[in-house]
Amino acid sequence: MYLLPAIDILDGRAVRLARGDYDAVTVYHDDPATQAQLFEEDGATWLHVVDLNGAKSGNPDNIEVVRRILARTKLKVEVGGGVRSLEVADRLLDAGATRVILGTALVRDPDFARAAMEKFGPDALVAGVDRVLDMMRTVVNVTGDAAVAQCVDAMQRRSAARKERVAAA
Repeated sequence: MYLLPAIDILDGRAVRLARGDYDAVTVYHDDPATQAQLFEEDGATWLHVVDLNGAKSGNPDNIEVVRRILARTKLKVEVGGGVRSLEVADRLLDAGATRVILGTALVRDPDFARAAMEKFGPDALVAGVDRVLDMMRTVVNVTGDAAVAQCVDAMQRRSAARKERVAAA
């Protein structure tokens, strides 16, 4: 098992949101690249980065911050947050990201997920699964098209079951 330090980026700063609330922000560092260097000095070889602005807009709004992290460290970096198109995934990989995280798009657009798998292959993609209800976060490595399909199916079943529970309450 790999444990990856994480940096969430909002408006160019390393932050944490309280329970996903964009109005409840704690700033951990004004320079995410410096924070990444600190993780590297502590022995990290990988970094998990989420572009919170990108998660809202669907664009890699903090791509320059990611480039600074890559320029100032030797870390392998996986990046997510708003990856909803092949063009956005391309831009992040071209910027130097080792892997791109597919999150909500896995459930909302399984055709996109399959197209990304075909274009980039399993080593360039990670399925990001966030469970807001129990505040758990799991990152699942995608190892092939069958794995993407299995992940998509499982997420859709859980989403449907959750909607049924909410409707019945």
